[in-house]
Amino acid sequence: MGKSGDQRRVTLTFDNGPTVGVTESVLDVLAAKGVQATFFVVGTQLRRPGGRELARRAKAAGHLIGHHSTTHTVLLGAAADPAAAVEAEIAALAPDLAEFDGDEKLYRPYAAGGVLDRKVLSAAALSYLREHRYTCVLWTSVPHDWDEPDVWVERALAEAATAPWAVVVLHDLATGAMSHLGRFIDELRARDLEIVQDFPDTCVPLRQGRVQRSLSHLLPLSLLPPDKPHATLETAP
Repeated sequence: MGKSGDQRRVTLTFDNGPTVGVTESVLDVLAAKGVQATFFVVGTQLRRPGGRELARRAKAAGHLIGHHSTTHTVLLGAAADPAAAVEAEIAALAPDLAEFDGDEKLYRPYAAGGVLDRKVLSAAALSYLREHRYTCVLWTSVPHDWDEPDVWVERALAEAATAPWAVVVLHDLATGAMSHLGRFIDELRARDLEIVQDFPDTCVPLRQGRVQRSLSHLLPLSLLPPDKPHATLETAP
């Protein structure tokens, strides 16, 4: 399907895996439906037996692999020691992901339920991401498939219908939610929504280390100049 100017689009992303016994079926459904997605993996999952093999299978199938923290437990903007948090949650996992890095090193921050607020990043995190030329990928839709595994499809469809280009966050976890993935894809297409793999500029505030859009809403208020509360921090270290 061509990308006409008014064609609504949806990008599918999967966070918090890979999960043995679940990610395999997700990959099977995506292959059967001809859909390519991005998997933002967590270090503790990647390091489990079978985790790396699943990530390799996903990459071989044409899916993108991104960084989604080492433990998925630390809000970088609320950490008592921001530098230590960056080292543990971003830098420590980077070598594990080197074989999966493509043209862009993708990073998705942990946001505690998908809430994009001032606890998500820190000055230390932004500095590291810029220095190491990461592309930071956010989202528009978090349909809570992890805690409402049988009703998330309708919510995701409603959220996708309200955006010209939706980035949906799903989770390849053992909740049963992914048993509805095939139906979700079919419903998107029935509504004439084009499923693509790339990301809209609105969800990429940082691309290959360069600030593209304001990050002020993701950083502690104390880091912003009092006379410039909406600073883009383009000159941050």
